Amino acid sequence: MGAVFLAWLWPYPGTVSAPVQLGKIAGYGVSVIFFFYGLKLNLTQLRVGLSNTRLHLIIHAATFVLFPLLALAIKPFFQNPEDHTLWLGIFFLAALPGTVSSAVVMVSLAGGNIPAAIFNASLSSLLGVFITPLWMGLVMSTSSMRFDMTDVILKLIVQVLLPVVAGMLMHRFWGTFADQYRKALSNFDKGVIILIVYTSFCESFANRVFSLIGWQELFMLIGGVVSLFFLVYGILSFLAKILHFNHEDRITALFCGSKKSLVQGAVMSKVLFAGMASAGVLLLPILLYHASQLLIVSSIAQRLSRETR
Repeated sequence: MGAVFLAWLWPYPGTVSAPVQLGKIAGYGVSVIFFFYGLKLNLTQLRVGLSNTRLHLIIHAATFVLFPLLALAIKPFFQNPEDHTLWLGIFFLAALPGTVSSAVVMVSLAGGNIPAAIFNASLSSLLGVFITPLWMGLVMSTSSMRFDMTDVILKLIVQVLLPVVAGMLMHRFWGTFADQYRKALSNFDKGVIILIVYTSFCESFANRVFSLIGWQELFMLIGGVVSLFFLVYGILSFLAKILHFNHEDRITALFCGSKKSLVQGAVMSKVLFAGMASAGVLLLPILLYHASQLLIVSSIAQRLSRETR
């Protein structure tokens, strides 16, 4: 949120007319992030979590089907042309893959199935390279926005998938380096994401896009994303109960299936919404959801942790 405030206070350095193209620097940083992500992936750990098919299906169905369908269901409430961009941001949030590091941390804290969490979080990120653009292509092709799905997927393959694969291939050589400097790499990731958020909001503030969004709309959006979280969380809890998941798998389904990735959102926005002044508005729902899910899930995880002691 500090990056958003700075963009509001001083937008010029993050715009395309600035002498130093911070947006391009952030774009290069994206590929480095995903190279190190692949470098940290331990294939042995992934294979351990592979066998629990029902759990995997529930998590990915929630992430890539349930969320988008719920977002489509509320589209009739955004009839005004100025509201369409806000709804598109909500749908973008809904189409994103789940988080990786925070999901695994919360599952571990609450006493869930850690190998399954690692597997699902990692697979979700890779599937998102293809599924998120497909969903966005369906809704953006029906609007006035230009969208070349082939070009978008190719860019995501080059910027995201290939660096991940390269990192995975180098894991046997540099994996210990990634583990040794995990905290420094995490700080680098955060720095790039902050830069992406800053540059996206700079363009939106510079073009006065946020003049269309008042405090009432903002509070309604916050209430909407929190309601979306609890709705998905409740559905997952119900499904886990009727499928007779054990305690560990239930926690993993709830935490991995209800979380959305700000990292992937920031990265994909660079490709999906390149050159769009409304990029900041489109990122706003995932920013609010990210903050909400951290507060809510950490509270739930701590409560579950106390119960299992």
